[in-house]
Amino acid sequence: MTHAWIFTGPPGSGRSVAARAFAAALQCVYGTGCGHCPGCHTTLAGTHADVRLVVPEGLSIGVGEMRALVLRAASTPSGGRWQVVIIEDADRLTEAAGNALLKAVEEPPPRTVFLLCAPSTHPDDISVTIRSRCRVVPLRQPPAGAVAEVLVGRDGIVPDVAEWAAAAAQGHVGRSRRLARDPEARQRRDAVLAVPRRLTGVGAAFDAASALIEAAEAEAAASVAELDEAERAALQTALGAGGTGRGAAGAMRGAAGQLKDLEKRQKSRATRAQRDALDRALVDLAGFYRDALTMALRAPVAPVHTDTATLAGAGAQKWDAEGSLRRLEAVLGCRAAIEANVKPRIAVEAMMLALWRG
Repeated sequence: MTHAWIFTGPPGSGRSVAARAFAAALQCVYGTGCGHCPGCHTTLAGTHADVRLVVPEGLSIGVGEMRALVLRAASTPSGGRWQVVIIEDADRLTEAAGNALLKAVEEPPPRTVFLLCAPSTHPDDISVTIRSRCRVVPLRQPPAGAVAEVLVGRDGIVPDVAEWAAAAAQGHVGRSRRLARDPEARQRRDAVLAVPRRLTGVGAAFDAASALIEAAEAEAAASVAELDEAERAALQTALGAGGTGRGAAGAMRGAAGQLKDLEKRQKSRATRAQRDALDRALVDLAGFYRDALTMALRAPVAPVHTDTATLAGAGAQKWDAEGSLRRLEAVLGCRAAIEANVKPRIAVEAMMLALWRG
């Protein structure tokens, strides 16, 4: 039994799903991953006492959080067969956090297993020293047909809509479900795919960049608003908000630091949500220029966005294969720049100008 594993694959390949399923198999009372025993059920539900799941809400996973996690993981399993630590998006580990994890992976406790999820084993995603001590499980993105079957069979979505959503989301199960169920998600996608028609000049390029950034900010704010309010209310209640007497007033005066820490975490989560929303838009835009490129090359492949195939075909005739490729590279370059912590507005404005100039 190897004590450390890395699940790799592109977005939508099910890295975290595979890691949770493996954790359930490790905790299964029958040792098979039956899916029905208490060990499997509680692990898959996220309530098993010996399975710890790290899901970064902010831009990175800090060293303090990782040190606390490693310390807890060193304890003996309380009821399960193993202590299991699942780290989603392990590529967000800071250098110091990665070093803290490395020490635990180098000298693991006897009954502890680390399951890391990362896009790839490239040094930019996971350090070579950590990777060398792990067993790698590579996953691939499922084909659109398989995703459509899941949407129809599990979510009850109409087959035509499921096939369209699976193709439009480029095989990403979560995005496919969102497109099939959420009218607002479809409207945001339509607005992104209208960008190529709007790029008529420098001013239009900056306007399109502003619209894209503002839409991502609005989507992110809506996605975290309810959780932010609930967290703030819970903290205020725990600190004695609404109470009377000298003790309650003193507690609230001393709570300023905790409220400030909460606001800092919420701000980091909002920034992450904004970047995720923007990245979804860029993936859709990249799909459009990919369609234009394949049409210019007369490649025998189906378009990603069937509803904008006519527009992509017109673009292919106007730009030719080289122009379509330059535009696709501009979108992918924007994604890479944002991942490297370039200000999103600067990266998107540069991309829009590149798309307009060709």
